Amino acid sequence: MLVRISRSRPACLIPLIALVVGPATPLASRTPPDARVVAPQGPVRCNRGEQDVRATGIGRMIRKAPVYSNLPAPSPPPMPSHANAQEVVVSAQRVNPTMQNVPMAIATATSAQLEDRERYAGKDVAGIFAVAQQPVSTFSVDVDTGSYANVRRFLVQGQTPPAAAVRTEEMLNYFRYDYPAPEDRNRPFSVSTDMALTPWNAETRLLRIGIKGFDLKREQRPPVNLVFLVDVSGSMYDQDKLPLVKSALSLLADRLSPRDKVSIVVYAGAAGIVLEPTSNPAYVKAALDCLEAGGSTAGGQGMELAYATARAHFIKGGVNRVIMATDGDFNVGISSDEGIEAIVKKNRESGITLTTLGFGQGNYNEAMMEHVADVGNGNYAYIDSAIEAQKVLDEEMAATLFTIAKDVKIQIEFNPSVVKEYRLIGYENRALAEEDFDNDTVDAGDIGSGHQVTALFELVPANAKGWLPARHFDANRTPPGSPIAESDLAWLKLRYKLPDGDRSMLIERPVAASLARAAGQPQGDMAFASAVAAFGQKLRGDKYLGTFSFADIRRLAGGQQGYLREEFLKLTGLADRGAAAPTN
Repeated sequence: MLVRISRSRPACLIPLIALVVGPATPLASRTPPDARVVAPQGPVRCNRGEQDVRATGIGRMIRKAPVYSNLPAPSPPPMPSHANAQEVVVSAQRVNPTMQNVPMAIATATSAQLEDRERYAGKDVAGIFAVAQQPVSTFSVDVDTGSYANVRRFLVQGQTPPAAAVRTEEMLNYFRYDYPAPEDRNRPFSVSTDMALTPWNAETRLLRIGIKGFDLKREQRPPVNLVFLVDVSGSMYDQDKLPLVKSALSLLADRLSPRDKVSIVVYAGAAGIVLEPTSNPAYVKAALDCLEAGGSTAGGQGMELAYATARAHFIKGGVNRVIMATDGDFNVGISSDEGIEAIVKKNRESGITLTTLGFGQGNYNEAMMEHVADVGNGNYAYIDSAIEAQKVLDEEMAATLFTIAKDVKIQIEFNPSVVKEYRLIGYENRALAEEDFDNDTVDAGDIGSGHQVTALFELVPANAKGWLPARHFDANRTPPGSPIAESDLAWLKLRYKLPDGDRSMLIERPVAASLARAAGQPQGDMAFASAVAAFGQKLRGDKYLGTFSFADIRRLAGGQQGYLREEFLKLTGLADRGAAAPTN
């Protein structure tokens, strides 16, 4: 395991606590579920002059490391390019005030050049359905946004993102739209629908479903019990990893109220508690400032300890959440996606949710990050810049932390007299069986305070030319429609549970056929949402987009104001200049 001590920077508690080599008793087992809360008595501080660190808030002190003359002096940290392997050997003692001195093992590690081994779990583009044969579409809502930020990272670096990294629904839901707000908390979100002509297919229409969550006022928000689970392994050294983690979580610390508590758990070769619960942002930021990267990655052990810590300080009626910041590159102990998923699934039933924040590149495991956040009834975001950190953890903090509705499912039944064929744009990894809609045991997506969800369907009117070829036998053919005589194009249903509920509630409403008859060219928010959806499809190589180009997408988006929307226009230009077939 790699641990660095630098005389030019504070010697940090974090890597030393995790300094364990070989088999070791998991530190999670030393944190019983009923552990007593120890209130911090003073700030965590890194002593720059003496190479020691005091953390009176957790009652631990690390003293100056002994000198071993037969060991090489610490080498300078490796450059972010990983061009040179570095080896640093450090030993230290940990002193527990209530126990005798416990010597810590001497650890060595070599930092090897990282390979480009990012992992994604993309799904094939969803197909076309004939309403006569399959009139019902059922899916779980999705409020993740990580795919958009990750795609942006590729484009800014002049690369074409892998097709598997592009999830169109996350591109679409990255932006806010002008949906009406719900009137009160008794029904925690509003539902709206609108329709326009499809910019890339003259025969079809775009149906937009918009959901907007109730925005809790600050004084209405419940207290939070957060556990920051921070990866401090060697792979987190780069500037776009651990340094960005520290600044990102510091933003969230600044949003704490006196009722809120934050703990910090770290993991490298093993896991350790760095900071027990505090509501003082200065203590949180001081502990984060001490973080340094080095060693292997015992992510499973870290997750176990983080959940144990959250249970120990559980706030009944509050928000209890683990926020994991990592590149997802686990390589010690439980390291498979299935093993991590089992840990999360086991703990979510206790009321502790999970948010995953992805960082870095080269070895980034997005497949794990996105999936375990879904399993953990939380959300996933990719942080590629300080601006993105501010968006996710400052501006949208309430939507990230405060769940107003859980297990939210959408089901829409199309009228075959009005709609001949349809396809759902994106949401491939959120599809549910029709019978899952009424099954309250089936897990689905959650909506946070003030959050929005957008879904787009592309529809073929009953008398229009569709994607599917005509069938030979009369019984298999779609009956001719009479759209003018029909009042309903579809029947829309949503199921959801309140945050503390076990039984779902149902919202039902018709989608008027007049929307299709009155559909015109997309304008305003609808035009921008259509452009974002087209952008995701274009990057994925969606065959249903036809010859619609990046230049067409930019024109469709129109003139936009605000940093994020203006940035989108720039990204379409970058994609156009470097246009290439999506990589798989």
